[in-house]
Amino acid sequence: MKIIDAHAHVVQCIAGFTSRGELRAVGGGMAAYADGQTFRMIPEGMGEYSVTPEALLKVMGENGVSKAVLLQGQFFGFQNAYTFEAIKKYPERFTGAASYDPFCVRAEDVKRHLFDELKFKAVKFEMSNGSGLMAYHRPVDLDGEIMNKEYKFAAERGLTVVIDMGRPRNCCWQPQNLARAATEYPEINFVVCHLLSPQRDDGKLLESALETLCADNVYFDLSALAHNQRPEEYPFESAVKHLMTAKRTVGAEKLMFGSDMPGCLCSQSYKNLVSYITESNVFSSGELDDIFFNNAEKIYFSK
Repeated sequence: MKIIDAHAHVVQCIAGFTSRGELRAVGGGMAAYADGQTFRMIPEGMGEYSVTPEALLKVMGENGVSKAVLLQGQFFGFQNAYTFEAIKKYPERFTGAASYDPFCVRAEDVKRHLFDELKFKAVKFEMSNGSGLMAYHRPVDLDGEIMNKEYKFAAERGLTVVIDMGRPRNCCWQPQNLARAATEYPEINFVVCHLLSPQRDDGKLLESALETLCADNVYFDLSALAHNQRPEEYPFESAVKHLMTAKRTVGAEKLMFGSDMPGCLCSQSYKNLVSYITESNVFSSGELDDIFFNNAEKIYFSK
């Protein structure tokens, strides 16, 4: 089975900004928030302070992954230049999305550089109130004035728009607003990260949200789905139930495998992140081909 990892990260240096202030590497794969809390951010063997393209390629080679989509956001800190360099160095293995803060006074200059000069074909917005835009700005409506300006720009440039809207029950989690935006901009392919980040008991909530977002131009990556069921362990019974809900509601043709490496590999093997899906008996072999390769190839690599 061919595999594209539709959600991975390269990290030149950890330079995040979150609801707990700045997030910086402290060595040994560990990071610290401004409030003093430390935690492991990079798994052992992938880097002390950074995660190189070569570190990703090693993991990909060990697990039969042919390509990866490099995403970014405020958690690791924007990595536009480093992501561009990785794609330029390994164009057959990587593509990726640029990212920026639309509140920047000179955001238009940033956008021209990223999309007109560097030629990124996708844009990622991490919106969560924990480690995204709403962690250090006031709440933003996903179909409001601020984001509509960015969608209009994306539509004009033919960009794929990737949205991480954080976890349910927070101000950032806005399926209805995003659904209205998807209707307003049918020419944009929207990809929602982490299958909307449901927790273990969120089955009905997930089903309702997926019904709201079921549209021709809305897709979902499955990254961190298992991680979000902690402390549940492999084979992630709750995550499998969420997969069943997703297949029933939006169909396998709208789902894409993603590992969210390096972060999720701190607590789980890459092999398990693949096999809990392939061995779940939720999907046919053809559907697995779509989830692990065809859908991501169409959305990210065919441009």
